[in-house]
Amino acid sequence: MSLSDFFSPVDSRVFNSNSDFLKGQLGGQVQMFSDNFPEINKENADIVIFGVLDDRGAVNNQGCGLAPDYVREKLYSLYQGTVKVKIADLGNIKSGHTVADTYAAVKTVVTELVKEDIFPLIIGGGQDITYAQYMAYEELEQKVDLVVIDSKFDLDDSADTETTETNSSAYLNKIFLHQPNYLFNFSNIGYQTYFVNQESLRIMDKLLFDANRLGDFYGRIAVSEPVIRNANMISFDISAIRSSDACGNANATPNGFYGEEACQLCRYAGMNDKLTSFGVYEYNPAYDQNGQTAMLIAQMLWYLIDGYYQRKKDFPLQPKSQYLIYRATLKDNSHELVFVKSKKTDRWWMQVPYPTSHSGNERYHLVPCRYDDYQLAVGGEMPDLWWRTYQKLV
Repeated sequence: MSLSDFFSPVDSRVFNSNSDFLKGQLGGQVQMFSDNFPEINKENADIVIFGVLDDRGAVNNQGCGLAPDYVREKLYSLYQGTVKVKIADLGNIKSGHTVADTYAAVKTVVTELVKEDIFPLIIGGGQDITYAQYMAYEELEQKVDLVVIDSKFDLDDSADTETTETNSSAYLNKIFLHQPNYLFNFSNIGYQTYFVNQESLRIMDKLLFDANRLGDFYGRIAVSEPVIRNANMISFDISAIRSSDACGNANATPNGFYGEEACQLCRYAGMNDKLTSFGVYEYNPAYDQNGQTAMLIAQMLWYLIDGYYQRKKDFPLQPKSQYLIYRATLKDNSHELVFVKSKKTDRWWMQVPYPTSHSGNERYHLVPCRYDDYQLAVGGEMPDLWWRTYQKLV
């Protein structure tokens, strides 16, 4: 089966051809499926954009399946940055006979693109499509660090996972309990406590997952960078942005990230050497005013694309001369913690040793961290991030 079998072309009423764009606009640089399906390989595409026209799993937000073309219109009107881009647009995944059919299509497409070292950028659709995005990594038999930017946990702790239909409010149940389990870590960025059941917080703590309140990032959005740098895949629910900046969502609320903070989060995502897929979900054109939310998403994706082309490839490998090693001993002398700092970017990692029972050849796991974690260790304290990571390796 060809990938083209899953897609319908971009609406010709929105874009007729690349010649519709001014010189330097992104739309003029994109291989777009309007007549002929583009040839996809690493030689002609670093990033592939596609939409998902399915909102049957979107709770209280029907209409978000119309999002892709509205976002395209704004995105392709923006001018490219300093680097020439190689982007293909495959059009939109047709809504399947059932939602499961749509999931299967998304899973197949993401799997094939990641195999080819091509970065898929998904414009949804309901956030339940995240489940299909995750399932692609099962097909690849690859351990996943998942980051979700959302104002709440889409986790129904009272649901029977075997019988409950997957939707945008409970798709995490399917991911957490799916077997075989390829999820190594889950991190939420931006949850708001009054939207979260305390039992869900206890589940997150029990599973050693990371939950980061919106208030943790107020005035210090850079705190999110190590969390994002640890992600293989990211799902961004547009309702995580405050309604005054992104009203195009039936579930929008007064508080959330500012628009410029959302753009910074996306830039961090683009610069993450480890990240191999990104999805933005739940935008509903029916609630948008003057295309403001569509333009914000377009700017977020512009920063993501620009960040992708600014990747530093500084994940600690070789040569060792490009990194500085720092050591710190805890007050009780129980552990020596090892930190790695890139000379190129000043970014930090912690070495977390595998337990002695580990059968692989690797001696330690590298986890992105902040300078604050190193300072804590220098003061003789164990960073919580180190301990939670170690527990997951046991």
